[in-house]
Amino acid sequence: MKRFDVYPLFNIEPVKGEGAYIYDQQGVKYLDFYSGHGVISIGHAHPYYVEMVSQQLSRLPFYSNSIINPLQDQLAKRLGEVSGLMDYQLFLVNSGAEANEAALKIAAGQTGRRKIISLERGFHGRTALAIAASDNPKYHTSMNDLSIIQRIPMNDFEAIEKVLNEEVAAVIIEGIQGVAGIYEPEQEYLKALSRLTKSTGTMLILDEVQSGYGRAGKFYAFEYSGIKPDLITMAKGMGNGFPIGGVAVAPHIAPPANILGSTFGGNHLACSAGIAVVDVIKKESLVENSAKIGSYLINQLREIEQVKEIRGKGLMIGIEFDFPIIEIRNKLLMEHQVFTGNATQPNTIRLLPPLSIGEGEANQFIKALKHVLTAQNEAVYIS
Repeated sequence: MKRFDVYPLFNIEPVKGEGAYIYDQQGVKYLDFYSGHGVISIGHAHPYYVEMVSQQLSRLPFYSNSIINPLQDQLAKRLGEVSGLMDYQLFLVNSGAEANEAALKIAAGQTGRRKIISLERGFHGRTALAIAASDNPKYHTSMNDLSIIQRIPMNDFEAIEKVLNEEVAAVIIEGIQGVAGIYEPEQEYLKALSRLTKSTGTMLILDEVQSGYGRAGKFYAFEYSGIKPDLITMAKGMGNGFPIGGVAVAPHIAPPANILGSTFGGNHLACSAGIAVVDVIKKESLVENSAKIGSYLINQLREIEQVKEIRGKGLMIGIEFDFPIIEIRNKLLMEHQVFTGNATQPNTIRLLPPLSIGEGEANQFIKALKHVLTAQNEAVYIS
């Protein structure tokens, strides 16, 4: 049997990680400004994380959800404390797609309704409901029921007022749209969504899979608006590389019977990873660091003439140019050993570095980017 070849691959094989860096087989050191789609939150191979996961692995890696697992309660308590949502409930799964799938099912179960409103350019995962709610036809198949989805432009107040009614089970929106190219909902728009969904009995789902866990300079990106969603989904940075996801459920929602379940969700090893991440985020003030270094990076990027627009908050940054960025990304990686991300918006580079980076790593990236852009300008001038 061979690998089912669905991913385009760089010819790089990382074998070791430390902090904001990874190393390949030849010992070449790469600055990781993408964190594997924003997954590495506290840094590669953080000593406390390694110790916590290793100790749990030696004791009991897994047993099913049919027994008492106090690690789930510990994770929920720590997460509630660090996020300021102690009165919420936590349902654990394995990924962001599963978290969004579960949140949509909870909304349908609570309301008895079928219709979902999602946002243009949104992305919520690749499982059946999650991908149907995502705005990318390339990802859809005949199995995805698009008839229940109504898509609207983000930050369009009139559009949401026209479509939101007592037939809608849920509105799902990213705290910051990541895959699309780092697009933010306006704070007043989120406040209006919160107000209107409450008036129609509709569940408001904030997809914080990429923008949560300190990535945007607050623990969740929606915090900038001051709202309290009915459901909050999370994953990526939650496990620093270990597969874990979750749904934070508002206190007014009772657990539904028979609708949810997960064989591996909230297993002992996953919870130990999740606890370690929350502990490090709190102890090392990584949410505050994300805001601080993110502001520093954005200010540095604004001084680069070729940059058309900077979007984002914290360490979730989109850099847009007037041209496709594929060549810039390749040169950053192959000539300067810097990982960055792309987006469905082809002119945008995504930056999602570990939340633990400092000004030194930020300056290293800025220097590499300036070098690539200068070389590109010189090549255009000579030709």
